Amino acid sequence: MLNSILNFFLLCAIIFSEGCAKPKSPTDSLLAEPYKNPNIAIDERVEDLLARMTLSEKVGQMTQVDRGQLKDIRDIQKYALGSLLSGGGSAPADNTADGWANMYDEFQSIALKNRLGIPLIYGIDAVHGHNNVYGAVIFPHNIGLGCMRDAELVERAARATAEEVAGTGIDWTFAPCVTVPRDERWGRTYEGFAETPELVKEMAAAAVRGFQGFRLNDEASILACAKHYLGDGGAIDGKDQGDINLDEATLRELHLQGYISAIEAGVGSVMAAYNSWHGQKNHGNQYLLTTVLRNELGFDGILVSDWSAIDQLPGDYASDIEQAINAGLDMIMVPDKYEEFILKLTHLVEQSKVPVTRIDEAVRRILKIKFEMGLFEHPYTNRQFTKTIGSEKHRQTARQCVRQSLVLLKNEGNILPLAKTANHIHVAGKNADDLGSQCGGWSITWQGHRGDITIGTTILEAIRASVSPKTTVSFSQDGSNASGSEIAIVCIGEAPYAEGQGDSSDLSLAAEDVAVIKRLKNLNIPIVVILISGRPMIVDSILNDCEALIAAWLPGTEGLGIADVLFGDYAPTGKLSFSWPRSMAQIPINYGDANYQPLFEYGFGLTY
Repeated sequence: MLNSILNFFLLCAIIFSEGCAKPKSPTDSLLAEPYKNPNIAIDERVEDLLARMTLSEKVGQMTQVDRGQLKDIRDIQKYALGSLLSGGGSAPADNTADGWANMYDEFQSIALKNRLGIPLIYGIDAVHGHNNVYGAVIFPHNIGLGCMRDAELVERAARATAEEVAGTGIDWTFAPCVTVPRDERWGRTYEGFAETPELVKEMAAAAVRGFQGFRLNDEASILACAKHYLGDGGAIDGKDQGDINLDEATLRELHLQGYISAIEAGVGSVMAAYNSWHGQKNHGNQYLLTTVLRNELGFDGILVSDWSAIDQLPGDYASDIEQAINAGLDMIMVPDKYEEFILKLTHLVEQSKVPVTRIDEAVRRILKIKFEMGLFEHPYTNRQFTKTIGSEKHRQTARQCVRQSLVLLKNEGNILPLAKTANHIHVAGKNADDLGSQCGGWSITWQGHRGDITIGTTILEAIRASVSPKTTVSFSQDGSNASGSEIAIVCIGEAPYAEGQGDSSDLSLAAEDVAVIKRLKNLNIPIVVILISGRPMIVDSILNDCEALIAAWLPGTEGLGIADVLFGDYAPTGKLSFSWPRSMAQIPINYGDANYQPLFEYGFGLTY
């Protein structure tokens, strides 16, 4: 009886003590789950979190899916996906700054519901500004930035881009492209700063500093990605995704230098290239990916694949995955076959064809970057940067880039600069009033397209905004109705393109462009030609018919930078970062060739 009474009181005491127990504090949670504690070393947080993860959660972290390819938005949580991306043109229905930010936050909220609360990292090709987003500032493509020879301005442009990317929540840009294009027939020539490794090396480091800032967890810092590793600009005959037939010493001398400087600048990710080296695809080349990049150069960030690139490896999909992961890739841009990828990689680990140590190594790098970026503490969009998208400050930075990127190739009789007080200026050509052509590929959509694709100022609009109110500025695409004008400004060149769709065996000007100049030549008025292009073109058909020729490259949204040079508000300073061929027979032509006789040599550029 006594024992029963004692047991009753003991039970009451236990119930009372539990009822009065203090609720668990955040500190208790941090002690129980150290990876959630921002006050301890990142390496400790990584190891604690890694030890808690299942194989399926680890494989999920290595998987990157295009947002438009998600079969169900809940798959983000279901598979503990590590990353999403927007490929070129993969945009939300509401393609505005707020629309992107809302989309990102929704994706992130779903990711954070996974068992361990691991945030997503979201990637995008913000390669010349936040170029997928309507209203964002679009900067000149890299070929123009290389002609500036101004690393500080490249850094400022990358910093402005980082702020606009951060304003949509996105954490990661697949830039800078540190390719060294060696053949103008290649459709990605404009993505390279220069044909020489020395200039690429300088600009690569500057861009990385601009994107990433002093620390990855700075408010407007985003993860940079040096691409495409290795040698993408050296493919035979300028064929995109082609083969490189260079000895290793030359490969290193020409194509490795930009990666060395990017790594020295702290770049957090590198993207592998589609191309092959002596017939072996880079995505499966363990020597290049691990021996050289990791062991020799000391790169310790994320090594990510390109879009569906592992599919090009020999064998079936399982062997593609096995070869790519064992070669050293950490994250695979699937971008649509994510369920199959996850299943097959899991089976490969279970069959010991991919070591668990290789999985842990990859996930450790991914988690470390996420911790360094502060994503666990601040996973959502910082809306104070959303309002910077398309800001006047950023447009002025881009305008300065345009001014400095223009290369004056000819100025017979010092026809330039033009007087703002001229009575009548005629503007002609298909690219004079076409914002899409100014921007080129990777602008709102992957390939880019003509027309009013976003907010900006065309060359025609810039000219009209710059001249005297008394000056008549007439316009025709074909050069007609120009009678009575004192001078003609003709804007010709390429239509937008990207990647292999821009490969070309003939860089001659289009017949319609030549016809415009011939028509105006018959009026006996001075002609200024502005060439909009992603590479040097063959200009022998018009060179003797114009008094002035400006290589404007792909200047982006800020056409006023071109008007600044035309009317003398800024004297041109651009210097060619690519040799200019006389004819197709000279291509490929590069500075340092044994028989080097270009039309305009590397480094050429006139001024006033």
